[in-house]
Amino acid sequence: MDKTRRNEVWISLILAAFSLMGFLIALGMVFYYAPREATMGNVQRIFYFHVASAWVGFFGFFVTFVGSVLYLARGARRWDILALASAEVGLAFITMTLLTGMLWAKPVWGVYWTWEPRLTISAVQWLLYMAYAMLRDAVGGTERGARFAAVYGIVAFTTVPLSWFAIRWWRTIHPQVLSGSGMAIAPKMLTTLLVSLGAFTLLYGALLRERILLEQDRDRLAALRLRADHTE
Repeated sequence: MDKTRRNEVWISLILAAFSLMGFLIALGMVFYYAPREATMGNVQRIFYFHVASAWVGFFGFFVTFVGSVLYLARGARRWDILALASAEVGLAFITMTLLTGMLWAKPVWGVYWTWEPRLTISAVQWLLYMAYAMLRDAVGGTERGARFAAVYGIVAFTTVPLSWFAIRWWRTIHPQVLSGSGMAIAPKMLTTLLVSLGAFTLLYGALLRERILLEQDRDRLAALRLRADHTE
């Protein structure tokens, strides 16, 4: 193992350790520091995982949007890799958002799912990014496919602001964390939420880095195979 690879392994281990520590701290605060919500009771504690995964998922899609724009502008493979990696990681977090939202909705609303504006946009968003992942797998590593995927990634990002403003533009039963006067939660709840956001962000960074390294390894393997074919 060369020095560069050893450094990559050490960085991966350090990021994984910090992610684990962040999650353990967040879990402790969710169950032992944050107060019990008066109306919903302990089921409200899902809120910290639901909101954190949603914010990080949205951030992942924003990174895909930025990477797609930069790839179209500059044509560098690294931006295409960033867009692809962040879309896949962001999709994992948005899937977590939908699952935790359904678990939270059942005891509070009486159903796992209802087609109100916010949830409808969330379902469309999930389907769009699932299609993005399938598209990337179908087109392979061609430049034309990467450019098409970049345009798709830019268009799909419109679901992020739509989801954010849905509970402000239309009548919806989805709770609003941010109100006109600030955060509509107690101070200890806010602190716990911020720690959860930090833990999820660390996990996103660790997963994103590993996915980027995997794609770079695929590129190197493809180049070696091409070189081997030419030498035969």
